[in-house]
Amino acid sequence: MDDDARYRDGRSDFVRGAKDIAKVAKKQVGKKMGRGADKVADEYTKRSYKRFEEEDDDEDYAGVPGNDGGYYRNDSRANDDEGHSDSTEGHDEDDEIYEGEYQGIPRADSGKAGGMDGVTDAQAPQFRDLSAYEAERRKDQEELAQQYETILQECGHGKFQWTLYFVLGLALMADGVEIFVVGFVLPSAEKDMCLSEPNKGMLGLIVYLGMMVGAFVWGGLADRIGRRQTLLISLSINSVFAFFSSFVQGYVSFLFCRLASGVGIGGSIPIVFSYYSEFLAQEKRGEHLSWLCMFWMIGGIYASAMAWAIIPHYGWSFQMGSAYQFHSWRVFVMVCALPSVAAISALTTMPESPRFYLENGKHDEAWMILKQVHDTNMRAKGYPERVFSVTTIKTVKPMDDLVNLGDGAAWHQKWRIKLTTLFHQVWHNFQAVFSPEYRRTTYMMMAVWFSMSFSYYGLTVWFPDMIKYLQKQEYASRTKFFAKEKVDHVTFNFTLENQVHRQGEYFNDKFMNLKLRSMVFEDSLFEECYFEDITSSNTFFKNCTFIATLFYNTDLFKYRLVNCKLINSTFLHNKEGCLLSDVSDENNAYMVYFVSFLGTLAVLPGNIVSALLMDKIGRLRMLAGSSVISCVSCFFLSFGNSESAMIALLCLFGGISIASWNALDVLTVELYPSDKRTTAFGFLNALCKLAAVLGISIFTSFVGITKAVPIMFASGALAAGSFLALKLPETRGQVLK
Repeated sequence: MDDDARYRDGRSDFVRGAKDIAKVAKKQVGKKMGRGADKVADEYTKRSYKRFEEEDDDEDYAGVPGNDGGYYRNDSRANDDEGHSDSTEGHDEDDEIYEGEYQGIPRADSGKAGGMDGVTDAQAPQFRDLSAYEAERRKDQEELAQQYETILQECGHGKFQWTLYFVLGLALMADGVEIFVVGFVLPSAEKDMCLSEPNKGMLGLIVYLGMMVGAFVWGGLADRIGRRQTLLISLSINSVFAFFSSFVQGYVSFLFCRLASGVGIGGSIPIVFSYYSEFLAQEKRGEHLSWLCMFWMIGGIYASAMAWAIIPHYGWSFQMGSAYQFHSWRVFVMVCALPSVAAISALTTMPESPRFYLENGKHDEAWMILKQVHDTNMRAKGYPERVFSVTTIKTVKPMDDLVNLGDGAAWHQKWRIKLTTLFHQVWHNFQAVFSPEYRRTTYMMMAVWFSMSFSYYGLTVWFPDMIKYLQKQEYASRTKFFAKEKVDHVTFNFTLENQVHRQGEYFNDKFMNLKLRSMVFEDSLFEECYFEDITSSNTFFKNCTFIATLFYNTDLFKYRLVNCKLINSTFLHNKEGCLLSDVSDENNAYMVYFVSFLGTLAVLPGNIVSALLMDKIGRLRMLAGSSVISCVSCFFLSFGNSESAMIALLCLFGGISIASWNALDVLTVELYPSDKRTTAFGFLNALCKLAAVLGISIFTSFVGITKAVPIMFASGALAAGSFLALKLPETRGQVLK
């Protein structure tokens, strides 16, 4: 028995030793076969990162070529009945690699080296020919587009895309908030900063000018340094200067902060839509980009609600002497920076667009991100065992124009060269948008963007101004008039509002601790009167005479006394600065916020309809159809003779026109290739803001004069936009270029 046991133990040791020798021999054979395969691979295989893997003695290749030009692991289950394959036969359990186990990043060292390292001297001249180089890049981009769509189909749509949806939604929400901030704080800020009418107009337009610059700059940079990194920089600039603007006191500094804040947030729209589209498969793209537009609406609702809740509370303030004042509207400005801060925090957890990496020759980084997308979605759907089958992905040779200055160059020289090179790359990319291949598309898109923005922003600002005009008319109709009254030895200690006194005589009267609201005194005489602790708004004394009258702690400044005579009269301890008026316009302020809230909420049905139908009827039909209906709705403006009618028309126009904007955003994303997408989108969005400035300036100039001109301008622009939209190519059902 002992001899038999020793024999069995010796035989087992011999078998294990033989297996170990066989494993080592197999590894060595695999290395030799891999090197031999690398040597005979052609140039196309090198550029495409197609590699060979040795798994067993009978099967030389680990993958089979897919229809999209990439290589996938062989997931055949032909041997499932036997329970194992030849490649696992003879392996110990401890040495097996199971499905789902991390096996490292697939390498493509066999053919492709970074930059120009893999190009031989004989091949170098072909890359000196720029046209041939561009042709090769275009061919690579076409192959990548097809393969990338297949990879997204394998990754599926799930938890990762929805997480990114909410993260990017916060950035889009910050853009929606930025549009409303200045308009809501202007009534309070104009008194806090003593703003003239031209200054108020500049403050209202400065945000659009900043967003115009930001859209162009950040859009161009996002195609060169990455979507995520550029969006983080732009949102950081927006949040920092938005926060500072709530504390600065002077008009010029506040104007600069709002300009810089607008420059920062200007990059959100072109980057957000491009960024998100590169994680969406073709059948999901139109619908989910339209759902993303809802966050712009949420931003408007957030701004309206916060203004409603914060600004009218004048007690939410503090003052440090007469030089520094922090009123409730500044609290509102600070709160409006929160969506941008939240977007920055959330965006730090998300990866860069893998499509951007592939367009710039970064295969490994893109593969890791796509694997993350796949694994996240599969785990959320309950299939954690599913393996990301893609091993290699087509990459595009980058346009590398950087100059190597060596280690001896000073840091400022390196930075100067890098910035100069980056500028030239961005400018070259912008010029490519107007190349013969895209020139017609770009000009058509410019016309559609301009016409849409001119009419939409012009009317959306014209509506509130018309409502204010109607409110003023109604308020003026309730004005009380008094003429030739004589008042002696009377003390006024109550509020006087909305009155006109003409040719009155006031002798030894006292005006104490009162508020004057919309009061006008014309051709009146004040003799031996006493004014103390007076707060006024929209109050003027015209052609009046003051004899032996004392003004103590009042805000009746010189500009309120128009062509008045002061005889032996004295001003003591005048109130300094332009204080917030405690006016009865509080109800009007609530009305403005409520109207903005309703106008923004009204786009919800249009958002839902456009999202559900975008992939069914197509982008062009959605864009043209919504523009035509919006054009027809403009003619109802002639019936807007009351506040309620104007509010209803505002909601109608907003709810219809939002579908056009959603279709236009999707169309812009899909018409341009990935290496020019944010550049083109940023340029068109900058043109949109320029059209908005023109539309606002023109439309508001006709408030109280005529409705015919705004109606004709808006309807004409929308009609032209809908006609030109039909000339654009339809992108529904196409892979992302």
